[in-house]
Amino acid sequence: MANAKKKTRLSLLATLLSVCLCLASSAATAQTALETPSLSDVSFISPYYFGPNAFPVPDMVCKVSGDLRVEVAGDYFDGRRGDRVFDISVKANIPLFSRRVNLSLWIPAIEWYRNTDRNMDVCRVAGKNRKEARRGSMTGDAYVSVDFQAFEEHDWVPDVVVRAAIKSASGGGYSLARYYDCPGYFFDVAAAKSFVASRLHDLRLRLAVTTGFLCWQTGNGRQNDAVQFGAMLGLYARRWSVSQSFGGYAGWESISCDNPQLAHDRPMVLTTEATYRIKRFELLASYRHGLSDYPYDRFRIGLAYHIGIVRRR
Repeated sequence: MANAKKKTRLSLLATLLSVCLCLASSAATAQTALETPSLSDVSFISPYYFGPNAFPVPDMVCKVSGDLRVEVAGDYFDGRRGDRVFDISVKANIPLFSRRVNLSLWIPAIEWYRNTDRNMDVCRVAGKNRKEARRGSMTGDAYVSVDFQAFEEHDWVPDVVVRAAIKSASGGGYSLARYYDCPGYFFDVAAAKSFVASRLHDLRLRLAVTTGFLCWQTGNGRQNDAVQFGAMLGLYARRWSVSQSFGGYAGWESISCDNPQLAHDRPMVLTTEATYRIKRFELLASYRHGLSDYPYDRFRIGLAYHIGIVRRR
């Protein structure tokens, strides 16, 4: 029995590694010509100069479920330079051959934006593109990740989740400073541990940390690499949860490019989230405050539906 479990873990790990290699090679081989004069300097391919969905700080994943989970959410972004964005995003977590492995997909299905001259000046939008950049709508980049539960929480052992994700170049509006029009990927690992806060009310205090590597292409033959980091503190009950998290990533353009003070590739965010479970439905609401190089505040309301597919043995 022990040998069978060991072989299963090795098989899962080998599958994850092979998927990681495929994702990395796909992102590395994709090439997109970035020749718009107003954005030709690679230092300006960063969250500070583009829309809020260009490459936001990834949400932390510290638990993999055996449920098929489908989520639809509406986001409102309040930009510090007067721009406004509303989007409808869709996300799905799909268990694969084990309750410890998920395939996750998410995308801003459509976003509506309203821009200002002040924001377009900072984002270096060319004059010929300003009419289109002032107001419009478009579909965003698609993300695909494999989430692997390496360890499950018990005694002193925490939950440990390893994730490998890739970002497509499907989002449009590069010349409008909406999306990068280039691929990207990230790898991260998160560890979380729960502590009993109240046995009477079944409350648990949960702590989590994450770190990883994130990168995106900024031009033919050039990419920006970043260290990813985050931490979370949450209070969980049977039906509801509230949490506060901090996350971000720090790119290398800020210390290596010709104009390091203009790179602005170190976005950081504070996120407050609340969820409530009603049978198979999950209501969620969150507020994300942008710090450093992420000049947006995000308000989100969403609804998720769970379907049990893989049961715990």
